[in-house]
Amino acid sequence: QRIYVLAARPGRVAAEITIPFGASRGPNTKRDPRFLDLRDDLGLSDVTIDLKTNEMSYEGCRAENWRVTLADTGDATMTGGRLKRVRKYLDDDTFCLTYGDGVADVDITAAVALHRRAGLEATMTAVQPPGRFGAISFGGGDRVDTFSEKPDGDGGWINGGFFVLEPGVFDRITDDSTVFENEPLRSLAHDGELSAYRHDGFWQPMDTLRDRYLLEDLWSSGRAPWKVWS
Repeated sequence: QRIYVLAARPGRVAAEITIPFGASRGPNTKRDPRFLDLRDDLGLSDVTIDLKTNEMSYEGCRAENWRVTLADTGDATMTGGRLKRVRKYLDDDTFCLTYGDGVADVDITAAVALHRRAGLEATMTAVQPPGRFGAISFGGGDRVDTFSEKPDGDGGWINGGFFVLEPGVFDRITDDSTVFENEPLRSLAHDGELSAYRHDGFWQPMDTLRDRYLLEDLWSSGRAPWKVWS
């Protein structure tokens, strides 16, 4: 299965994060089970990449069978435009897409199976986000009846950022200015070509410093639910 990762636009995360090659796994690398880690997965110490010839040389190779394409999709390109720019690297087959700015224990195999059963152009992973703020309910007047610190969300389902797609979705993307979550997804839903894989397990974005600290704490304590590899 081919997988593509959309990088977040500048300023998406409220912190500067540097990811050196060879860094150990952790939430700052926005790692999920399908992403490549140059030290732990490839067993490398030093890596040299020739940007002119696209050649890579390294020492002590114990590499798995990975083929990684780094595509420059432009600084200001929107999510749909970024996806369309990598069209030339795709065969005419089903592929997976994720934003890469969140972690989850989504069963990708099950999502692909649902997508194939549905026979539609696109499948979105739907998740129920956790509550972020304390909630209050009022009694009479200004009296507070109950207070709950960071309760569960309101039960609504949102875009979890993990997709299974058919090449036909490229016809719904106009140019670099196309936001994938706007017209492409809306038209897919309108045309009855969008199914949802409901994920009720762990899901957490990393959009803010609060998110970053939460994920770092889970990782350092050995309680990271998204770590499904051994």
